Amino acid sequence: MKKSDINKKIVLGILFIFPLLVYLFFASGKNNFAKLPVLSSGLIEINKIDSLNTLQFKDKITILGYWGGSLEEKKAEALNLNEKIYKRFYEFEDFQFVFLVNKEFLKEVEMLKVSLKEGVGTDLSKWNFVPVSKETMQIHFNSLNTPLQLNDAGSTPFVFIIDKDGSLRGRNDDEDQGTLYGFDARSVAQINKKMIDDVKVILAEYRLALKIYNTDRKK
Repeated sequence: MKKSDINKKIVLGILFIFPLLVYLFFASGKNNFAKLPVLSSGLIEINKIDSLNTLQFKDKITILGYWGGSLEEKKAEALNLNEKIYKRFYEFEDFQFVFLVNKEFLKEVEMLKVSLKEGVGTDLSKWNFVPVSKETMQIHFNSLNTPLQLNDAGSTPFVFIIDKDGSLRGRNDDEDQGTLYGFDARSVAQINKKMIDDVKVILAEYRLALKIYNTDRKK
């Protein structure tokens, strides 16, 4: 057999085998990488605590937070989330931020928005603040079903990824904590190393599901 014929067969073999190996790699990793685990369900919808509010978790990918007490203390957390998460993902149509805030501090919400807009003029249309009582905030937080707790002011530095069915998503195999229910907004390192990746995963999950749905419709 001529050397040129051998080379042709090698090239053809690579062209055939390589795509197959790539497919098998992603297929074998589907369960590990395609979905972010559901950690709890049964989260109370926004209209159940505020009948006049049109916000909802259904059909949205939500970053959820609980900010009781003075929002002045939350400025650093807000800036971290705005810079690292919101600006990166807010252009996705079904993405939103929702923060339950103590209704006694509504004036501070506007001051916080000003701080977020300063310098770069961030589009805050998907930053949503829901004013509630401290008691309502606690009831809603309890519906997340996590081992985390609100402090005496009704606040937590942790934020949570909520899927389109109103379920809490997170990690059940985190190398540091085992189960990672939420992300500490005070920690730029945790946001960079974990939260960004997990938001990417859940967005990709829904994009893939939509692509499959549209393909099936065309058949």
